Amino acid sequence: MLNNIYREKLLNAILFFAQKVKHPSRTKVFKLLYFLDFLHFKQTGRPVTDQNYYAWKFGPAPKDLWHELKEGKVPEDFKPYLSIETYISNEEDKQGFNFKPKRKSDLSVFTPREKEILERLAFIFKEATPIQMSEISHLPNQPWDRTIKEKGAGALIDYFLALDKEASISQEEAKEIQEEREEMFRNFPVKPTI
Repeated sequence: MLNNIYREKLLNAILFFAQKVKHPSRTKVFKLLYFLDFLHFKQTGRPVTDQNYYAWKFGPAPKDLWHELKEGKVPEDFKPYLSIETYISNEEDKQGFNFKPKRKSDLSVFTPREKEILERLAFIFKEATPIQMSEISHLPNQPWDRTIKEKGAGALIDYFLALDKEASISQEEAKEIQEEREEMFRNFPVKPTI
């Protein structure tokens, strides 16, 4: 058992993607986590893993998780579940790493909607390479692109940028959900210290 539900969801999303897609590199899995969180926010006003994503040069990245993994080391609480295998990338001609699950992902930590998004993303991007994932995350008028254009590289990507005309909820509904969530965190501090 990890220290909170968001940390459990983060671990199990990584495990799920590492089991279901080809090329489960850090780059590819980070993009899949980004899509998972932003698609879920677009439907419900809440992210799945509670990660903050930043508009880095090569696409959206969960900065805290990146720092945990930057030297190819597995966080202590993930070690029983996950290992990392280094490789030399043919596309980028530099060292990278793939996630290697030690255990099967525990899908019971996800809601039916979260599971559906996980499965859909794994199906759509099963064969995609890390470079292709980066290109997809850079599409015009999407949250990463808008953040780069409006705030510059390195800025926090606002989840509210996911709320376009196809969103299931309004800006007002999402704002109310976020205010309730922040109140919950103030009253019941469960956020991990990464």
